[in-house]
Amino acid sequence: MTSRAETNRQGLRRDATAPGSRRGWWLLGALVALVLCGPALSASSLRDDLEREVRSGLKVSTALGVHVVDLSSGETVYEFQADRSRIIASNAKLVTTAAAFDILGPGYFFETKVMMRGRRRGGVLEGDLAVVGGGDPNISGRHYGGDSLAIFHNWAEKLEALGIREIEGNVYLVHGLFEPPQVHPDWPRDQLTKWYEAPVEALSFSDNCVLVRVWPGGKPGQPANIQTLPELPLFEVRNLAKTIGSAKRHWVAVSRAGSEQLTVSGSVYRRAAPVESWIAVSDPLAYFGAALSQGFTERGLKIRGEVLPTRSLPVDTWRGVTVHRTDLVTTVEVVNKRSQNFYAESLLKVLGAEQCGEGSWEAGKRVVGEFLERIGITADTYELADGSGMSRNNRFSPRQLTQLLRHMYTHPRGQEFILTLPYSGETDLSWEDRLAEPPYRGNIFAKTGSLNGVSTLTGYAKARSGKVYAFSILFNQTRWNWKAKRSQDEILRALVDNG
Repeated sequence: MTSRAETNRQGLRRDATAPGSRRGWWLLGALVALVLCGPALSASSLRDDLEREVRSGLKVSTALGVHVVDLSSGETVYEFQADRSRIIASNAKLVTTAAAFDILGPGYFFETKVMMRGRRRGGVLEGDLAVVGGGDPNISGRHYGGDSLAIFHNWAEKLEALGIREIEGNVYLVHGLFEPPQVHPDWPRDQLTKWYEAPVEALSFSDNCVLVRVWPGGKPGQPANIQTLPELPLFEVRNLAKTIGSAKRHWVAVSRAGSEQLTVSGSVYRRAAPVESWIAVSDPLAYFGAALSQGFTERGLKIRGEVLPTRSLPVDTWRGVTVHRTDLVTTVEVVNKRSQNFYAESLLKVLGAEQCGEGSWEAGKRVVGEFLERIGITADTYELADGSGMSRNNRFSPRQLTQLLRHMYTHPRGQEFILTLPYSGETDLSWEDRLAEPPYRGNIFAKTGSLNGVSTLTGYAKARSGKVYAFSILFNQTRWNWKAKRSQDEILRALVDNG
């Protein structure tokens, strides 16, 4: 049996590809529902219900802002402190990805080029290879069934098809598209090993993170077992973890020194399932090079020279070997559905590189700022620091975020944009356990956001009446984010039930 959420998804996909379709499934659904269900509840009744839930939310934090707008009329149906700027956490990804859809378009492709110079003689390339980075964050196993080296295997096979089994010279990693620094200056320095603060480079591999897997040894007292994925000689692992017989004292911690030395500490219960931790690397270019070398070796391709990072391609006559392409929509889905900071920051730098010739945070912010100015959000009314929302200096008001969503709802590329958002009850995502029951499941498409003391939720909701709303619910200064999430859910229940 097809679930309601899946039916909605299928409808959205059909409308996204239909010629001339702009508002698609939600607007059509609203019209049908209004005919079948008759008039909706009064606006005053909706306001009263929302007011009741917002007043309850004020018990969580008084630093709360809410704005709800009817997308068919453009009228505000409810507002509370809607013009006060708040820290928006990962709701900043809505700003970055909306700008990308508007400026680059869903037909945009990230390109990573493999090139060579020299001549082939007897299976040997008497020359060099170059990999030219285009800022693609997707070079990983995410879209290849978990095989993180699949793309490198493919490149090796392309070279083999040209009769090349050995590279006599060097492999150049050309990463000049992005400007330093690799880590945003606003990000907390005590969290640089966390996956959500991974460094950003024009050539990156596996989200610039390594997976560390820890599981118990054979019996208490023995060292725990440790595996890094992928298994590369780049990493030095120091194992301080021991197997124990008590489940109550089970704990595991993985840390990284300034280099790629990983230290695993803890007491691992003898019957515990494997513990997995994603750890950000310190040198993404060395990581990319090590993975490339491993992938080539596994396909029997030998590199005699060195793997060398360089900001520009050495001047010479280079010939193309292959181009790896990833489309924008695939990338934005990871940004919004997985809330992957690394992808969002790569996207912001690509915007700067494409529009300003400078792949930096500052250039990317200028490009996004021009987009916001065009839709009526002026530079003196908000703060944008990065592309993901990791910085606490990203501040927008709820009204500005719904203004952004209103623009994207009628945008020629709006359907593709909406499809990248997680929906209520969507499996394996942050929404899986929130509003997963009818009539809410599949009828709310929104981006969550969370930092210490911050919980935000901005998106679209389709009410029982068929009306579609844009909403933004921004909590700051919370003590317990789970209480803020519960309040957000109650506000949305009132909107769906009575809107």
